[in-house]
Amino acid sequence: MALSAQQIPRWFNSIKLISVITAPQLRQCSQRAGKTLLCGFSAQPQMSSDNFFLQWGFKTYRTSSMWSGCQSANSGRQESNSARSTLLPSVNEQSQKTQKTPNFDSELSLEGLDDLPPLSPLQPVSEEEAVQIIAAPPLPPVSFTLRDYVDHSETLQNLVLLGLDLSKIEKQPDAANLLLRLDFEKDIKQILLFLKDLGIEDNQLGTFLTKNYAIFSEDLENLKTRVAYLQSKNFSKADIAQMVRKAPFLLSFSVERLDNRLGFFQKELQLTVKKTRDLVVRLPRLLTGSLEPVKENMKVYHLELGFKLNEIQHMITKIPKMLTANKRKLTETFDYVHNVMSIPHHVIVRFPQIFNTRLFKVKERHLFLTYLGRAQYDPAKPNYISLDKLVSMPDEIFCEEIAKASVRDFEKFLKTL
Repeated sequence: MALSAQQIPRWFNSIKLISVITAPQLRQCSQRAGKTLLCGFSAQPQMSSDNFFLQWGFKTYRTSSMWSGCQSANSGRQESNSARSTLLPSVNEQSQKTQKTPNFDSELSLEGLDDLPPLSPLQPVSEEEAVQIIAAPPLPPVSFTLRDYVDHSETLQNLVLLGLDLSKIEKQPDAANLLLRLDFEKDIKQILLFLKDLGIEDNQLGTFLTKNYAIFSEDLENLKTRVAYLQSKNFSKADIAQMVRKAPFLLSFSVERLDNRLGFFQKELQLTVKKTRDLVVRLPRLLTGSLEPVKENMKVYHLELGFKLNEIQHMITKIPKMLTANKRKLTETFDYVHNVMSIPHHVIVRFPQIFNTRLFKVKERHLFLTYLGRAQYDPAKPNYISLDKLVSMPDEIFCEEIAKASVRDFEKFLKTL
């Protein structure tokens, strides 16, 4: 059992093991005057003068004068008196009353110390005891990184083991204040079990928590209520797990907000309940992100690009990302496909993947087909090439099956652009 700094001086005062050093022993000690005696954590008995006091080598209570008697045989008596004066007063008094001489080979048992009463935190501490107290290094009051706190926080240690990326978390100003206040067993463990029961795998927890560490500030009952709401809207457990993985902030929104979002997409897009459910399962960030891009894109498709509502419905149910795509990218892609490649609206509606493709890729392949005389996109004519094949195939298959040329020829052509 380890002794506290307050118990050590009381333990010394309770020791009553004393003996008398004989003249031959004194001469023997004098002969070893050239050797250095250490008081580290040795458990060997130490001799100081005519009266022998068994000490156990605690650094904080050794006195250099107790050993000076062993360095010179001629000054043995004087050094003996000096060593006696440096002993604790209680030990000197007890040494005069003790008659029994212990065996040098005997060891002091510490079992009795288990019965010592606990010390009160309000008990006064002397200066001599206070300087012996070793305090743990304090937490840095200010730091630019959470790594300075990991060694002091069991919560951070466990989260790092789960895969939490501290380099991303610490960029958020409130992250450290939240995580360092939480207790892993009381505040975090139950949330982790809830997420695992929801369908989040162990290897997915780190990514999820890095994006939404604030879920630990949510009440567990509120989280369960939001899941129950989604289940009431006929979202399956697999659907909910997929939505939470793709949109980690989903469960941080109230039931009222989730209900308003579902109602918005069903009303504005005039979708059926099933199509609305399928839409948000495929792109769950529609429930967590801003609605402004969605509203803006709906106007672009209808007013600027000239698509009808039923055409817009068809395209977004096949490519939900069209609702949140960049407005400039949408208009540039449509302008090139419709005005340069001369593809009409009804053909574009059948292959909305064109809006999810990089424009330079469309340009490169179209120009290569035009150079070969094979740029034919009318389904009513021979050698028809669909937009789907134009953008989805890798270069090798595109060259072999569509362009009827080699990849080397395609690469040479691209160098001329």
